[in-house]
Amino acid sequence: MIEHAGKAKQRAILRRLEKYSRFTDNSIGLPFTRYKIGVEAVIGLIPGIGDLIGLAMSSYVLLEAHRAGANRKVKRRIIMNIAIDFFGGLVPVIGDAFDAVYKSNTRNTRILSEYLHEQLSEDVPKPAFRWKLVLGLSVLFAGVVGGVTYFLTI
Repeated sequence: MIEHAGKAKQRAILRRLEKYSRFTDNSIGLPFTRYKIGVEAVIGLIPGIGDLIGLAMSSYVLLEAHRAGANRKVKRRIIMNIAIDFFGGLVPVIGDAFDAVYKSNTRNTRILSEYLHEQLSEDVPKPAFRWKLVLGLSVLFAGVVGGVTYFLTI
């Protein structure tokens, strides 16, 4: 039952992150193109604090990865993507285009999703049948029944 609750928690985290990354990276369609940018790229246009706000927004995926119990390797990859997005966005003019193209939240959601799907697909192996225990209990039961029968017939 606990394992089922853990899987439900992980699935809920994935659903939240998929919505979040769509909002931050792909929510605004560019006119006359099939390309989409997100709210984070628009916020990144604000001089000075836009990239800091984007950094804070990207940190949400790391927080969810921690809540989901992701290992250090997964968290390091997420932090690396956040750092690339942040420092790439700091470059004047080119950084704003970089923010729109790099889409670190989508990348990080995919990394966490792959990790969690790996975790969800791993079925806990059933414990081996305890033949020795059953055999031992059977012998004990036979001894008790045999002993009781012997004493009743005396």
